[in-house]
Amino acid sequence: MKCRFCSETLNSCFVDLGSSPPSNAYLDRFSIMAPEKWFPLKILVCESCWLVQTEDFADRSELFNHDYAYFSSFSETWLQHSLKFKQNICERLNLNQKSFVVEVAANDGYLLQFFSSDGIPCVGIEPTLSTAQAAREKGIRVIQEFFGEDLGRKICSDYGQADLIIANNVLAHVPDINDFLKGFVELLKPNGVATFEFPSFLNLVQGKQFDTIYHEHFSYLSVTTAVKIFSGNGLNIFDVEELPTHGGSVRIHAQSSKYSHYPKSKRLNDMLSLEINAGIKNPIFYQGFSNVATKIKNDLVSFLIDAKTNGKIVCGYGAAAKGNTLLNYSGIRPDLLPFVADKNPAKQNKFLPGSRIPVFSEEELYNRKPDYVLILPWNIKVEIKKQLAKIRNWNGKFVTAVPSLEVF
Repeated sequence: MKCRFCSETLNSCFVDLGSSPPSNAYLDRFSIMAPEKWFPLKILVCESCWLVQTEDFADRSELFNHDYAYFSSFSETWLQHSLKFKQNICERLNLNQKSFVVEVAANDGYLLQFFSSDGIPCVGIEPTLSTAQAAREKGIRVIQEFFGEDLGRKICSDYGQADLIIANNVLAHVPDINDFLKGFVELLKPNGVATFEFPSFLNLVQGKQFDTIYHEHFSYLSVTTAVKIFSGNGLNIFDVEELPTHGGSVRIHAQSSKYSHYPKSKRLNDMLSLEINAGIKNPIFYQGFSNVATKIKNDLVSFLIDAKTNGKIVCGYGAAAKGNTLLNYSGIRPDLLPFVADKNPAKQNKFLPGSRIPVFSEEELYNRKPDYVLILPWNIKVEIKKQLAKIRNWNGKFVTAVPSLEVF
């Protein structure tokens, strides 16, 4: 396989998680009667540009289809994060009713609704039918296509250039990262800004977050690598912010390389130094991660077996993509985890891909009164702990598996 940015041959493996179905390919009562498509989940490292990337087996149309079930608005923490971003970026860029904002991967309108309510013209790009429809129901204009250079040029022709382009948690989801970034160059105003949020690869390694690896993530980015990739596609990163979301993310600010309105910030220089000192350009940094994943898997399986042996009931909460990576890599099935609860109706009464564990509403938790609730989206465990506080009424406890097994 060739690197999706620089086309160098990839020879170094970061981690091999076996194989699994796409982690958002939930099964209904009809599809569960049929075989699933499983793909190898092997992650490689380019020792030229240091882009960490999934070995390609699945086309993006198989991963992001009309039944795509991830809806951003179901997390209150994420909605609060999005509103705060809107308030800060509007002040920083002096955005108003004469501005034009575009969000790539607008999902269900979780963010653009805040711009729209202030009368700021905006357009969302969202290829998945289910989430695009949800955004339209909020009154947001949505273009239902995958973004790239051609679409960027078309939007510019139809609507004009953008003052701000937002791309939250999508940069890792694009198979052709070069074409994707060229679309921003086409669409940005000369003084326009593009912001990108994505999980920090440095945090992934240091936080043992192997479950954030799944087929929908084609790339795993450090800021160091992002600077190189953006520069190679006509964009200049000038600032970075560290964020608590998704277990540790970054938000980078970029501008067209043709126009240098914004100087490089101290925060960016500090982040690049931090990554270099951590070893981001040293092959040793990428070794041994398989052992980390194996220990987390073994500890979780041992806990579930011990609980079952002792007559305890364990269920899961949050039918998240990262949870599916964890469950499938660990070989966990309904005999050890009889069900997972989730408040998203699009996932309820379906089955997790691979493990085929049923997904129910939160009410099932209160009916069955499990001894333990395994929180699969551990990155929002504080929110979930408050949301499910009633399990304490029967002395129920919470469990997380990443970065290490914790019962609380």
